Amino acid sequence: GDYDKIFSTTFEYLHAATLLHDDLVDGAKLRRGKPVANSIWGNSTAVLVGDFLLARGLSIAAATGKLKVIKVIAGVTESMSQGEIHQLMRKGALDLTETEYMEIIRRKTALLFEGACRTSAFIANASKREEKAVSGYGYNMGMAFQMADDLLDYTLDTNALGKEVGADLKEGKITLPVIYALKKAGRTDRHRMESIIKNNKFSFREFKLLIELLEKYGGIAYTKKCAKEHIEKGKRALLVFKPSKTRRILEYIADYALVRKA
Repeated sequence: GDYDKIFSTTFEYLHAATLLHDDLVDGAKLRRGKPVANSIWGNSTAVLVGDFLLARGLSIAAATGKLKVIKVIAGVTESMSQGEIHQLMRKGALDLTETEYMEIIRRKTALLFEGACRTSAFIANASKREEKAVSGYGYNMGMAFQMADDLLDYTLDTNALGKEVGADLKEGKITLPVIYALKKAGRTDRHRMESIIKNNKFSFREFKLLIELLEKYGGIAYTKKCAKEHIEKGKRALLVFKPSKTRRILEYIADYALVRKA
């Protein structure tokens, strides 16, 4: 059958389901510059449609009888939920560690990317070596993608971003730029940052000051460096494959993850 189309649909359904649920849990107002689903149709509808998409995605996968792929998809779904729960439990926690942050993004994003790539290896009857290579590419892409996404919160360009400035921070998401800067800052500046972060109704001026402090203590530069390292690692994994148009496209996609604006 058209396994590539079938499993692409499955992963899109899973992803869409998580976005519907996430926006509700996070209290987000915008997604890609548009009002979130629950603000238009209500919380109940958003939850139920998310549940339906999740069930439908798993149902489509199950109908193929490809047990290995079904196990991957079920594992991804479980991991994403665990990542989101961990993030929710540590909402607004200023003592969140870098290790915890990495575990959260590993579960909620990196394993989704890895699962999609591993599935492509299964349906292409790839060798174990090739499966490991594309899975490594997907995993590292996912880690970098989430770090780059977290960096986007610290931009002052609302139009390019497609969501409210500082939205993630207002939702209580403590991410790598903040974790690193808090660790490096002296007592006075640390206190200034903590005061802004604790007040989820911070002003534009306060948010601008926070960005300046994140830059001063290397939080933004460090996050960019970590994301770039994962991209390079992911691209190195692809060297298992001979040079080709397909490999170049995957490399371009990886590079784009670092420079996207929304």
